[in-house]
Amino acid sequence: MRAVIFDLDGVICFTDKLHYKAWKAVADELGIYFDEKINDRLRGVSRMDSLEIILENADRTFSEEEKKEIAEKKNNIYVSLLDTMSEKDLGNDVRGALDVLRQKGKLLAIGSSSKNTKKILEKIGLNGFFDAVSDGTNITRSKPDPEVFLKAAEMLEVDPSDAIVVEDAMSGIDAALAGGFKCVGIGEAATHPNVTYPLKDLSDLPKLV
Repeated sequence: MRAVIFDLDGVICFTDKLHYKAWKAVADELGIYFDEKINDRLRGVSRMDSLEIILENADRTFSEEEKKEIAEKKNNIYVSLLDTMSEKDLGNDVRGALDVLRQKGKLLAIGSSSKNTKKILEKIGLNGFFDAVSDGTNITRSKPDPEVFLKAAEMLEVDPSDAIVVEDAMSGIDAALAGGFKCVGIGEAATHPNVTYPLKDLSDLPKLV
């Protein structure tokens, strides 16, 4: 493998709790039931698609304009919560794996649906570290569509067959496979029936590539 493409949330760092707090605040204001089980369904899903899942429990329909306003309010809350992040939110196993991969001469990229990817990377001390960043600002289709990974590979100037994707979400594994990539699954994604390599954590990743 010439390149490794990482999902961000749940792989490089963990912002699930911040997303949950933001969505919970918005759902509570609207009187819509929302819990951590529903929140689990939002992993790897775009903001607007996440909102559609939450609105399944609403007792009325919302116009497209209302949906945009709700999504914007959620994002404003989430972005303010991101300011609580720091380099302490980058685990030693992740940092170690990234450093070894860099020493081995691998091209490294981020493939994330989040539009806040660059801010998160800056907060955890990885601003400018990756050779390419493909995120929610340059894609039109969310995972399980492979667009975000294909654009990352394009930025790196590598073929999907020469790159491996690291994911923690089932939809992310589906996206990687759909794009013709090999894939590493950690967390829930390690149980995906078609994952190429299931791993407990990132410390073993350098051995695979």
